[in-house]
Amino acid sequence: MPKSLQFLSSPALPEHSIAPPVDDSHLLDDYSRTVTSVAERVSRSVVKIDVEQQRGPAAKAQGGSGSGFVFTPDGFIITNSHVVHDASKIQVKTLEGDSFFAHLVGEDPDTDLALIRIDAPQLFAVTLGDSQSIRVGQLAIAIGNPYGFQYTVTAGVVSALGRSLRSQSGRLIEDVIQTDAALNPGNSGGPLVNSRGEVIGVNTATILPAQGLCFAISVNTASFIAGRLIKDRFIRRSYVGLQAQTAAVNRTIAKFHGLENRTGALALTIEPNSPVERAGIREGDVIVRFGDEEVLGVDSLHKLLNEERAGVAAHVVILRGRNKLDLKIVPEPRVA
Repeated sequence: MPKSLQFLSSPALPEHSIAPPVDDSHLLDDYSRTVTSVAERVSRSVVKIDVEQQRGPAAKAQGGSGSGFVFTPDGFIITNSHVVHDASKIQVKTLEGDSFFAHLVGEDPDTDLALIRIDAPQLFAVTLGDSQSIRVGQLAIAIGNPYGFQYTVTAGVVSALGRSLRSQSGRLIEDVIQTDAALNPGNSGGPLVNSRGEVIGVNTATILPAQGLCFAISVNTASFIAGRLIKDRFIRRSYVGLQAQTAAVNRTIAKFHGLENRTGALALTIEPNSPVERAGIREGDVIVRFGDEEVLGVDSLHKLLNEERAGVAAHVVILRGRNKLDLKIVPEPRVA
């Protein structure tokens, strides 16, 4: 054996002389206790996903892996669309080491989200948080399977909110959470959780070779998409031609106009000849109402732009500087 490799071992002790394990939990600080508690509680809901993709009849099957988490106790699992897209076989492994074949319920490449399902007993669903209540600087913990290393835990903070990220379908995913919790290939689809063990995002991407630039889709978006996939297996949408992000509403201006909104959807980019352009909405406007519904941000605006809205005129309330404007918009069916 090379001298540089020495396996450390000790002779077996008589059974009566084995000391009891040392409990050093009192040495943990508050940060460590929080991360440890969250990891122990949430890991049982995290799964490893292995896929095979058959590109053609004569082509050799290609493999890949990612992460996911149990959305409901009856086997629905949320992951990323790019993890399971075009998969000919999906296999799920749990923390206990059990393995199950999964089927794809549906996916939405525009938000890079997918829903799969397994038939397994005693699954533990995660607790969902509220992405509207996230604050920059709060603790963020990621759990996943980077490079196949199962149930890896990394911790950081929420670095920024309201980011936009282009999906593989070419459309922008809006209201994305930026974190410096270390993510690597294989973390995709795993949960980003807060200090209470509530899922606040779905880990989806990192910018290479940068360090500390990682992104997660907000849990409010993920929960909405998963619910629609359970119901319809696909996502229908209306198109308005707007790129936006969630932004705070000036309380003085809102109160002056009798609005309850603390947040709204800030228009960043207006596409030419789109419904929003024809309605008179400009970059910098903040949408606070759509029809009879309050708009608290991009998530709530997305929920309102379903297929029933296509071709139906709706009143939109916006804030432009100190002024409140009532406009009329007619969403179009979204071209797939």
